[in-house]
Amino acid sequence: MLDIFKNFGVEKMKVLITDEISASALEIMKSSGLELDVKVGLKEDELISLAPNYDAFVIRSGVKITAKILESGANGKLKIIGRAGVGVDNVDKDSAKALGIVVENTPFGNTNAAAEQTLALMMLTARPNYLACKSMKEGKWDRKSFEGTELKAKTLGLIGFGNVGKKVAKVAQSLEMNVLVYDPFLADEKFKELNVTKAELNEIYTKSDYITVHVPLTDKTKNMISDEQFDKMKNGVRILNVARGGVINENALLTALNNGKVASAGLDVYSEEPPLNKELIMHNNVICTPHLGASTIEAQENVGLEVAEQMVLALNKKEVKNCVNGLSKLKE
Repeated sequence: MLDIFKNFGVEKMKVLITDEISASALEIMKSSGLELDVKVGLKEDELISLAPNYDAFVIRSGVKITAKILESGANGKLKIIGRAGVGVDNVDKDSAKALGIVVENTPFGNTNAAAEQTLALMMLTARPNYLACKSMKEGKWDRKSFEGTELKAKTLGLIGFGNVGKKVAKVAQSLEMNVLVYDPFLADEKFKELNVTKAELNEIYTKSDYITVHVPLTDKTKNMISDEQFDKMKNGVRILNVARGGVINENALLTALNNGKVASAGLDVYSEEPPLNKELIMHNNVICTPHLGASTIEAQENVGLEVAEQMVLALNKKEVKNCVNGLSKLKE
């Protein structure tokens, strides 16, 4: 296929890969006639310089695509940004839309991994096995200091009920937890169909034993759980965030941990990464992981394949899929 392109003088679409993705994903794009450059760890000024030369970027979370980068790309060939993953808060979507640049994500490839990470942290907030393991490795046999609590009959409140939230709810129900869901975008009949109880935010805060967030970071969701919301919660509530840092106000969470309102928290994402709030990270009742929600062998492969297939559809067939900034076609 590459010889055919060369022989007929067809200019191949150029794609800049800014983060590591799987070899099989690269091969899909190459075999479809796309010309790839893999340049990992680029800074903003480098991306500004390179942007006009490419029809597409394939990114993960390692770069931030700013308005300046997009404006530079729009002056050249840039048509589409493909995000290998769900979250696109590292892309200025509004600027991209104004410039006619499509932004796509891959909403399915890491769903299972993120759900399992949420469930793993939930288990660890209930049973402090990580501390018991550390104790044993220090040569101790202490059966009294690590008493936990069971998940059965507890109420789990989910804020956001997309692909990840649905998987978390399904497992929670199998553990005989009561599941409350807040999602203003979900039709009423879907709550019944999925066998979960529809709730308003205030009910989530006042009735839940565990609260987990599954929403993107936007102006509306930033700091949506802060001092006021913690004040409404049960004493001893447990908090989970494997979605996006900044949805939960970290200073307010630290205060709630220190005064006993929050019994424990499971965090995988932070308002700054690496996190700057060291007191929160070092708190005895915080289980923290370094943004591992999508860090499984399977998820890494899946999101790579998903973004590769979407790039081929977009650049070779002009088909836009999973657009997150309201554009339905590529600019010419």
